[in-house]
Amino acid sequence: MRIGVIGGGAWGTALAQVAARDGAAVLLWALEEEVVAGINADHENRLFLSGVPLSPSIRATGDLGDLAPCDALLVVAPAQHVGRVLATAPVGATPLVLCAKGIEAGSGRLVGEVARAACPDAPIAVLSGPTFAHEVATGLPTAVTLACEDAALREALAARLAGPAFRPYGSADVIGAEIGGAVKNVLAIACGVVDGAGLGQNARAALIARGFAEMTRFGLAKGARVETLAGLSGLGDLVLTCSSTQSRNFSLGAGIGRGEDAAALLANRRTVAEGAFTAPALRDVARADGVDMPIVEAVCRLLDGADVAAVIGDLLARPLRGEG
Repeated sequence: MRIGVIGGGAWGTALAQVAARDGAAVLLWALEEEVVAGINADHENRLFLSGVPLSPSIRATGDLGDLAPCDALLVVAPAQHVGRVLATAPVGATPLVLCAKGIEAGSGRLVGEVARAACPDAPIAVLSGPTFAHEVATGLPTAVTLACEDAALREALAARLAGPAFRPYGSADVIGAEIGGAVKNVLAIACGVVDGAGLGQNARAALIARGFAEMTRFGLAKGARVETLAGLSGLGDLVLTCSSTQSRNFSLGAGIGRGEDAAALLANRRTVAEGAFTAPALRDVARADGVDMPIVEAVCRLLDGADVAAVIGDLLARPLRGEG
């Protein structure tokens, strides 16, 4: 199975490294000319994954048309750009493995919905879970959810991507895998705020637990399975991104918690904190579906520049209720 990767950031490069195991040829499309040149000449993505030697069997291109011969495409463009990129990619009926996590701003669509609209003939799978790109690229042990309704395709993709340190767990719950990855980004911003504001470990643990309750409520309302939300792509990814400054969303929240301006923090980033774009879209969809998500609402206020102490005070002053 010839693998192509759409997206030359840290995560796309790490997945190309996974797919290039044992010298298998992998073609990676990147927008940035310096990424293409660096991978082809020096086998390194200095812009997004500096210091990690890449397999010589990874070739980079700046032409989406070069991906036409691939048997499966890993879509690792930022969630807000997936629709635009796929609209010009030579997809046809080629299976798409969606690796971006988020909800499209404006439309409120999950990445899978965006992909189906752009490429109606392409089978869809979702790869999600607790993954930091540098650890995956350097071969540290990692487990992920690989969700696809087509069992034969799911098994073929898992067999192609699995390796000694990269373990995919199969699922048919595409919606659940997507929702976990999208919601956890927003909750990671909230946990970063807790850290930046110096509110302590008790507060962060409580926020993770209550955030997971929000994720579960939203997921079940959308038809996800509870076991998916409690698995690698839900709770597993939530714990990782809510606990480490390696998370772009957590570090964004930490800056907000220290009193820095959210807009300025976002403007000064080369990499994308998907949670900042997903938060208002998630809030709007949750409101429309009657799903209570107070932490998500709070993150939206903070991204709009609300005072950190005031937002936290409002959360803590909510009426007492039963757990669930």
